[in-house]
Amino acid sequence: MLLRQSVRLSTRSPARSAFRNTRNLRSTGSVLSVRLSCSNGGPPETPKRPLPTPSTKLRTALNWKLGSTFFSRSVTTKPLPQPRSRFLRLIYRTAAAFGFFVAISGGFVVAFFIYDATTYKEDPAAEDIPVSEYALHPRRGGPKNLPIAEHFVDDDDCPEMIGQKHKPKLVILGTGWGSVALLKTLNPNDYHVVVVSPSNHFLFTPMLPSATVGTLELRSLVEPIRRIVRKVHGHFLKAMAEDVDMAAKLVEVSAIGPDGTKQHFYLPYDKLIIGVGSVTNPHGVKGLEYCHFLKDISDARLIRNAVVRNLESACLPTTSDEERRRLLSFVVCGGGPTGVEFAAELFDMLNEDLSHYFPKILRNEISVHVIQSRGHILNTYDEALSEYAEKHFAHDEVDILTNARVKEVQENKILFSQKNEEGKIVTKELPMGFCLWSTGVSQTEFCQRLAGKLDGQNNKHALETDTHLRLAGSPLGDVYAIGDCSTVQNNISDHIVTFLRTLAWEKGKNPEEMAITYNDWRAVAKRVKSRFPQAADHLRRLDRLFAVYDKDQSGTLDFGELRELLMQIDSKLTSLPATAQRAHQQGQYLGKKFSKLAQAAPGMKLNEMNYGDLDDAVYKAFEYKHLGSLAYVGNAAVFDTGFKGFNFGGGLIAVYLWRSVYFAQSVSLRTRILLAMDWTKRALFGRDIMNF
Repeated sequence: MLLRQSVRLSTRSPARSAFRNTRNLRSTGSVLSVRLSCSNGGPPETPKRPLPTPSTKLRTALNWKLGSTFFSRSVTTKPLPQPRSRFLRLIYRTAAAFGFFVAISGGFVVAFFIYDATTYKEDPAAEDIPVSEYALHPRRGGPKNLPIAEHFVDDDDCPEMIGQKHKPKLVILGTGWGSVALLKTLNPNDYHVVVVSPSNHFLFTPMLPSATVGTLELRSLVEPIRRIVRKVHGHFLKAMAEDVDMAAKLVEVSAIGPDGTKQHFYLPYDKLIIGVGSVTNPHGVKGLEYCHFLKDISDARLIRNAVVRNLESACLPTTSDEERRRLLSFVVCGGGPTGVEFAAELFDMLNEDLSHYFPKILRNEISVHVIQSRGHILNTYDEALSEYAEKHFAHDEVDILTNARVKEVQENKILFSQKNEEGKIVTKELPMGFCLWSTGVSQTEFCQRLAGKLDGQNNKHALETDTHLRLAGSPLGDVYAIGDCSTVQNNISDHIVTFLRTLAWEKGKNPEEMAITYNDWRAVAKRVKSRFPQAADHLRRLDRLFAVYDKDQSGTLDFGELRELLMQIDSKLTSLPATAQRAHQQGQYLGKKFSKLAQAAPGMKLNEMNYGDLDDAVYKAFEYKHLGSLAYVGNAAVFDTGFKGFNFGGGLIAVYLWRSVYFAQSVSLRTRILLAMDWTKRALFGRDIMNF
């Protein structure tokens, strides 16, 4: 059927005309032949110039008219293709996504192999390096006439190390949290750095209990210390500090030589950082040779082997019922974070993985006990969190023995005293096949030897420092102590004479006879806050403190009243916690301060300022900021933020948050990847219950 139609396109709305004509053409259902004619009805004319090619849809639907010229086309009414079903579209998109994933993954695999191929070296990398004669044959001297290591064999390894040979010597003892934080904060070009430690790795201690039961692998928690030291172009010596001669500025160091004997030598220093950590406090209990400790990565390996060995021995046909129950009795002495987390990890392993590989009777006879000398476990946490942890352990049938003190540890049992319901102290015994001793910290032999040589070291558990972390009794600005081996003095009242003398000198009066007004008290409080930042919270309401201790209502404070006020503040101040968080902040503080000292050194040398309190002139005193405490309690975790009302504990969601915090705090990308792989492996295949 032929249809004659004249189409006139509007220059203002061509899309609307195209849509209308397309609709009309589709409705005919046949091929349309459109005859184009001139506007005056005459015969069609041949176009005088080529026309622009319209789009496909417009060519099949419209007659174009440009001026007085028209063209004619045939339009087909072939049915449009039917859309695919939703199921087919889903299959197509899934296949496309899978193909895209395979292509991307294959690209990453190929890229990895290309990168891996570049890490191999076929040609020898040896080259000629100059070595100082003093590094090969050091001179002898010092009180014991030992070799003095003033130069090292790698002093000329690179231009950066060559430039640091004559910089101030910074010696760091230990590779713990404080030392690593200092190294990562320190400016690489300011000091000649030497790190001394018997361990050539940094240990991520918060996750150490997880390594004792196979949740995490041992190497996932350690980072090679040489990789960290290299970033500041420093030197590392696998050795142990023995003593310090502060007059000659020499550290006596011992190391096992190539012949297996212990060799001693000296290390000179301009600044010495003591971060040797601590040891477990024995509390005078006998029989600790039958206990395990959890301070180092080797301790975790020994504990893992002992736990698996007990499980294997309990399966033997020659093991009696009584002996099996003893072997499966695991005792933890100490209800602090380390003891609680180990008990939680141990119970999780025994409850989740034991029944898959061992006889089920073992699961019924296993017992886990926690002996705590205080009234609650996690006694340094918020009381609500402590109660939550105890309820969670009670649900898991972990035996919590509070108000109990261990008297003696024997090979097969533990003797402890505990108050009964009548309030009487009764001695009890508990059969045990494994015992972990985790009851606080104490000084190492090196710290004890050092404290005995210095005046003002009255703390039996740690080295005392001032608020600038300088070791009390040592030459000012030479020796610092950080981490578990140290504690910051809070004796504000002992410094009252210094504050009063300064104030009296400004006013020209006798300190003991001078009366302090409220304005004077504000000036004293400002100096106290600057010298002891931890006292700032106790000095917020100065007017109220002044009114309380102005007992004679004279409007002034005399020497005795001010001393009583500061002694009251002393009693409220507590020692800083022996945690990784505190050591990390101290290391960062020293790194920043040493960078400031290095920047100010040229000006001080020019003005001959080589005496006095240079630390206080350059940088502020150390201020600890508590960022909260975490503890794992067995498929649950508790968070003590330090703010009342914001503490919380929970199940698996809290566990994932607990993991996320420690994952972010891990020291390197390498350890983060290993941690993620270990957690994935535990979820897919369970824990590795093997000993080797």
